[in-house]
Amino acid sequence: MPDQKPNRVKVNCYYCRKTYYRSNRRVNESKKFGWKSFCSIICQSLSRSSGVIKVCSNANCNNIFYRTLSDIRKTKLSFCSSSCAAKTHNFLRIPKPKKKCILCNNDLKYGNKYCSSKCQAQGLSTTKDQIVKSIQNFYFINKRIPLKVEMGNYKSARLRFGTWNKAIIAAGYKPNPELFAKKQFALDGHKCDSIAEKIIDDWLFRRGILHNRSVAYPNNEKYTADFVIGDIWIEYFGLSGNLKRYDYLKNRKIKIANKLKLNLIKLYPKDLFPKGNLNEKLIMLIK
Repeated sequence: MPDQKPNRVKVNCYYCRKTYYRSNRRVNESKKFGWKSFCSIICQSLSRSSGVIKVCSNANCNNIFYRTLSDIRKTKLSFCSSSCAAKTHNFLRIPKPKKKCILCNNDLKYGNKYCSSKCQAQGLSTTKDQIVKSIQNFYFINKRIPLKVEMGNYKSARLRFGTWNKAIIAAGYKPNPELFAKKQFALDGHKCDSIAEKIIDDWLFRRGILHNRSVAYPNNEKYTADFVIGDIWIEYFGLSGNLKRYDYLKNRKIKIANKLKLNLIKLYPKDLFPKGNLNEKLIMLIK
C-alpha cells in the first residue's frame, strides 16, 4: 500500500509538529499566501495564544492548566484554582513572634523596648538626682539654665519630672516660659533679645573679642545688626522660615549688606543647638 494518498502530501503541523496528509491544492495555497499549516483547529487556536502551560504550585495537586503571560507576571507561584492558592498561602504564612517589653515582658503595643511610658521611665538609667546635677553643672559653666535641646537627658527629665520646666524648678532655677519672650543679659552686661543671642555674646566675651550690640547699618538707621566686630557683621536669624514678616526683614538686611558689600556672617539655630559649631562659623575671629 503506498504511503502517499492520491493528490495528498505529508506535512507537519506548525504547532505540535505532528505529521498529517493535506491536499496538493491546499499545500500550494499555503505556500502562495504564506499560511501556516495545522493538523486541527485546536492547534491553530493554541498557536495564537500568548500563554504557557503551567503545573499547579500546590504540592498536593500538580494539575496542568493554561495561563496567559499577564497572569504569570503577577505572582511567582501559579495555581489551578483559588482553593489551591489559599491552601498553599495559609501553609506558608508563619506568624511573626510578638515583641516583648524588656522590663515587664508584656507584649509591646507601641515602641521598640517598653510597653508603656511607666516602664520606659523605670527602665531609663538616669535618675532624678543625676538630671538635677547635670542641669546645675550646665548652669555653673554657662551661667544660664540649659535649653531642652542642649541636654541629652531631656527625654529622661520629662518622664521623671513630668515636664522640662519642672526639672528646672527641681534644680533650683526659674524656667524660661518661651525661647524668645524673655530678655537676657550676657556676661559682659549686654542686653540680648533671646537666649541664643546671649550664647553668641558670651562666646565672644569668653574669647576676649570686643564687639558691639545692635549696630545700625550704614546710611540706614531703620535696620540694626546683632553684633559688629571691626568690619565683620553678625546676624542671628532665629525665626527664619517661621514668620513671613521676619523673613521679609531678614531678606532686607541681607540685601542691604550685599549692596554695601559688608562682610556679613549669618547664624541660624542649627549653628547653636543641639551642639554649637560657633568655632567653625566664627573661626576668622579667633586669634
